[in-house]
Amino acid sequence: MSTSRTSLSLLRTLVPYKTQTRAVTYMPRPGDGSPRPVTLIPGDGIGPLVTNAVEQVMEAMHAPVYFEKYQVHGDMKQIPQEVIDSIRKNKVCLKGGLRTPKGGGVSSLNLHLRRELDLYASLVDCCNLPGLATRHENVDIIVIRENTEGEYSGLEHEVVPGVVESLKVITKFCSERIAKYAFEYAYLNNRKKVTAVHKANIMKLADGLFLESCREVAARYPTIKYDEIIVDNCCMQLVSKPEQFDVMITPNLYGNLVANTAAGIAGGTGVMPGGNVGAEHAVFEQGASAGNVGKKKMVEQKTANPLALLLSSAMMLRHLQFPAFANRLEEAVKNVILEGKYRTKDLGGDSTTQQVVDAVIAKIE
Repeated sequence: MSTSRTSLSLLRTLVPYKTQTRAVTYMPRPGDGSPRPVTLIPGDGIGPLVTNAVEQVMEAMHAPVYFEKYQVHGDMKQIPQEVIDSIRKNKVCLKGGLRTPKGGGVSSLNLHLRRELDLYASLVDCCNLPGLATRHENVDIIVIRENTEGEYSGLEHEVVPGVVESLKVITKFCSERIAKYAFEYAYLNNRKKVTAVHKANIMKLADGLFLESCREVAARYPTIKYDEIIVDNCCMQLVSKPEQFDVMITPNLYGNLVANTAAGIAGGTGVMPGGNVGAEHAVFEQGASAGNVGKKKMVEQKTANPLALLLSSAMMLRHLQFPAFANRLEEAVKNVILEGKYRTKDLGGDSTTQQVVDAVIAKIE
């Protein structure tokens, strides 16, 4: 063998090909690069701040999406029909938090949106992020919550003065389809275990029906471990040994509590992404509901944490089949967290929303 050929062979051994450092390429269908319309609802409180952060980052990335923006606020009696029509047309929506009045006769517009579009599955992604110190390590939890019934059915009435009855509705249809979604998610994402959260020891018929549906679906996925846990024990286990959980499936109310608890354990609600999905439509927002509207002082000082919604936007880009853009955005956010130079108050820093946005844009490759 010649000296030059020997040198080339040695060079190939010492310096791997560039193709060896990346995954096999994503092959789009013709036309997949066409810009996609996304309905944008800035919402209340910090919502306009964090949704504007997403707009800036998408523009800096030259992402193939454009926004149709609508003003919706939690004190409205209902979501304007033109907004619903826009989401039905676009299939995808990004939203900030909508403030829900406490008591009184104004219903939650978040619930209205989920029911109108049948967004029956809520998903919150709770995992440790490198560079962000937490009490527990190896937290990697996906909380999947039934989104349309249970205690959130909105069926309340005053029986007699001083006595109010609130109905919890659980159906076989809704329980089965959320179980199917949870196990399908686990299967498609190579997750190893699904845990059903319940209170069937007390609510034997309602939560019993939920468990029955979960067990029937679990039997179709023999490679995925299935177990069950009572919700009060679940809360204790979450704060003591959260690493034991993988995918968690819950009825409506329990899911809200479990998702916010898991988010707090994994690093805070300001960095946990999420979304709501149905057969036809998807709405992406900050994963955990706690703090998604924020306090007045945070709005005035413009110090809201935009990272959760930026990561939710990465989820949205994957949903739209723009994986390379999703990867770039997620990597930029995680690099800013790892570097630790620009952090809002909830993460132990003193940066403004805009400073964090600028840091993310600077990290985009």
